[in-house]
Amino acid sequence: MGNIDISVVVAGAGQAAASLAFRLRENGHRGPIHLVGREAWPPYQRPPLSKKYLVGELERERLFLKARELYAAHDIRLLLGHEVTRIDRATGTVAITGPDVSGLRYDALVIATGGTPRLPAGTSVSSGNIFTLRGIDDADRMRDALVPGRRLLVIGGGYVGLELAAVARKRGLEVVLVEQAERILFRVACAATADYFRALHRDHGVEIIEGAGVAALEGAADRPAVAMLTDGRRIAFDFAVFGIGIVANDGLAREAGLACDGGVLIDATGRTEDPAIFAAGDCARFPFDGQMVRLESVPNAVAQGEHIADELVHRTSRPYAPLPWFWSDQYDCKLQIAGLNMGHTAVLRRDGTKPGMRAHWYFRGDDLIACDTMNDPRSFMLAKRWLANMKLPTAEMLADPAFNAAAF
Repeated sequence: MGNIDISVVVAGAGQAAASLAFRLRENGHRGPIHLVGREAWPPYQRPPLSKKYLVGELERERLFLKARELYAAHDIRLLLGHEVTRIDRATGTVAITGPDVSGLRYDALVIATGGTPRLPAGTSVSSGNIFTLRGIDDADRMRDALVPGRRLLVIGGGYVGLELAAVARKRGLEVVLVEQAERILFRVACAATADYFRALHRDHGVEIIEGAGVAALEGAADRPAVAMLTDGRRIAFDFAVFGIGIVANDGLAREAGLACDGGVLIDATGRTEDPAIFAAGDCARFPFDGQMVRLESVPNAVAQGEHIADELVHRTSRPYAPLPWFWSDQYDCKLQIAGLNMGHTAVLRRDGTKPGMRAHWYFRGDDLIACDTMNDPRSFMLAKRWLANMKLPTAEMLADPAFNAAAF
């Protein structure tokens, strides 16, 4: 067993940080644990921000992963409204901003700093009607803009952009969604899945423009009102939301001399090149299926945080080998994804027993690697089970309507 009395500092106070801290205590760790987070809130769920919380159907406290008093009960120190600004690897200390704390000593440091929403150069959310959605404060600020009849411009056709479009339409707003790539979901899903969601949104009245980006925002500096697109079109709007992905917050690691490349680079155990420093969650890139990947998902943040906690206490050097899975709620459709579709060469469609129920199965050569399911939880659970056990049906099996998936 590892040293259960070591001092653990986590730079970040999100899902990965909370999962790591409580798993350490479950594993019998007795040393000090500090979670340092720049926001005022204890670790919380982010997925509801673009859905129920945004429209006031979920109270703020219900976002919190654990009640505040549980951190004190487990002797986990929350330093909220603080930020780790510098790592001194030679002395094993970190510098921290904020009142009453000047720095902390660590035996193990975990970088779990998440990511920052991308914005085009020269664009700022300081404008009164330009938004991004990453945290509680963003959602609180955006909520007042969701007034029926107003015109929303969503820039970005990924999951966050599509979820925001769905929420806005359900609230009675006009919505125009602009995607610079040739189609929505270009980087994350096959064309068939994109076709499904394009039709779903257009059926609900969303105007979708693909293959055109935003070249400029025109109007008052503090409240632009027109977007000039790269194809020459001009789109008037009352407010706009950028949902074009996030940039990994790896600056802290870079300044400490740690290897970074679109995220903090870690090995299969979660370690950086410094054996005392780990990384987890949205900011970390790790080896998976022969590539270095960065997974922006709640399940990954939880599993990676817990894996590092196990490594710190038990020192197993067990490689982190997750089964990636994701979800997205849009209107009355639940999209659930199992696996990663990187490098797929074919997609097989299999319809369910009810209208709108569908699964898209991804193959790389002869191997099943991922599945998108729309309102088809049974296929999602089968996909997770098959991918976890590596007992994989062939494309010929799945193409056969008589194939008994449950018995396979």
